[in-house]
Amino acid sequence: MLLRELIRAISVSETDFPDREIERIEYNSRKTDGDCLFVCLVGAKADGHDYAMHAYRGGCRAFLTSHAVSLPSDAVILTTDDTRAALAQLSAAFYGYPAKKLHLIGITGTKGKTTTALLTSAILNASGRPSAYIGGNGVIWNGKRIETVNTTPESRDLHCHFAAMVRDGIEYAVMEVSSQALAHHRVDGLLFETVVFTNLSPDHIGEAEHPTFEHYMQSKSRLFTEYGAKVAVYNADDPAWQDVLGDCRSERISYGISSDADFSGDDITPYRDRTTLGVRFNCRTPDGDGRITVCSPGTFSVQNALAAMAAASVYGVTVAEAARALAKTPVLGRFEIVEGIPGRTFIIDYAHNGISLSHALTALREYHPHRLICLIGSVGGRTEERRAELGRAASTLSDYCIITSDNPDFEDPAAIINDILVHVHKDCPHESHISRETAIRRAVRMSEDGDIVLFAGKGHETYQLIEGKKVPFSEREIILDECARIFEEEQE
Repeated sequence: MLLRELIRAISVSETDFPDREIERIEYNSRKTDGDCLFVCLVGAKADGHDYAMHAYRGGCRAFLTSHAVSLPSDAVILTTDDTRAALAQLSAAFYGYPAKKLHLIGITGTKGKTTTALLTSAILNASGRPSAYIGGNGVIWNGKRIETVNTTPESRDLHCHFAAMVRDGIEYAVMEVSSQALAHHRVDGLLFETVVFTNLSPDHIGEAEHPTFEHYMQSKSRLFTEYGAKVAVYNADDPAWQDVLGDCRSERISYGISSDADFSGDDITPYRDRTTLGVRFNCRTPDGDGRITVCSPGTFSVQNALAAMAAASVYGVTVAEAARALAKTPVLGRFEIVEGIPGRTFIIDYAHNGISLSHALTALREYHPHRLICLIGSVGGRTEERRAELGRAASTLSDYCIITSDNPDFEDPAAIINDILVHVHKDCPHESHISRETAIRRAVRMSEDGDIVLFAGKGHETYQLIEGKKVPFSEREIILDECARIFEEEQE
């Protein structure tokens, strides 16, 4: 596409410049060459304008900036007010506006986005409506899975994925829409048909994220007021729904344990067999009732399932169709059961702060385990308060704690562990291990018949971040390997 044709999608200061053929849009200077337009993005820790010369040395000669850069005279430098906002518009134009060919479903909230989005996509697929998922677990469609850096990818990547989905016959795309994505223009220009609110609690507030809780909430609220949604699905159990939806003019569908919600659940019954657990509940909807089975515990699992059912109902999915899909849909890294040793339940979950860990452990208590064992860690660079929350939650609600690190990156794992240990209640038996693998194997080996073991923090991740590098690391594989070793030892 010619540069002059491409930039019709945005406003730039320059009108007189030599035209060029653009074959790619890039925002990473390490991936640039002579065929691309380099968009200089300003991030929380780095400014793409500082890497313009690096892109130039890689062969790039077309640049989009929001402030001055110094480059040789053969570089075409175009200036716009906000390069992030411009990137969204340019990407849509470059890929031929593929999002317009999809039914877009956007899901936001503090907790439950990933599970709700994956369940919604699974229900749609199972009912014959080809669907893709975009979010914290990557980008998934037609059996393909692509890892992502952010919960909601950068706008260029989004439109690239949309275009590939359309080529592969996908008709629906279910997206997690983070507050950061809304604040930083990643979803600018998209028209969501259906939007979903799960819940709201303080999170992602800090120097590199949202300055205040109010800003965090207002960022999420934009999904319901600025993106053309025809239907808004919301959690009637969370009092924040009124503030988040604000003056949203979409048709509204409520869900929750609340008896007056459009999609309501009651008679919630935990179930557990030799290796798995979950909940069953009665669902009442405007289109009929049903008994629902979900492969994860707690009332929040009921809420997530109801949200997915409500969103799918917009597209004609029946209660029976949704029930069949939910009964056989585990969610990778979200209360994911690892079936290792009969009589013991091993669960991998992404719970990585005090609120989510408390909810997870409280839900597991309902199954009256012989012992509830919790393995926790914290990623490098997080606040001491985050680690304090984890230590307090784990030692208050579990019978035994194993403390380790998560993705330590450039921080000393021992320092991370010590920050957590300070807040572990002394009357809760506990131990600590620098190596997360050692900690996992110890948790498996110490488990007994009737125990539930929660491996919290990493969820679906298949790596550890150590000194800036992603080192392959699969909790599921380590758990299963240790179980296999135990079986072999018992047979000797």
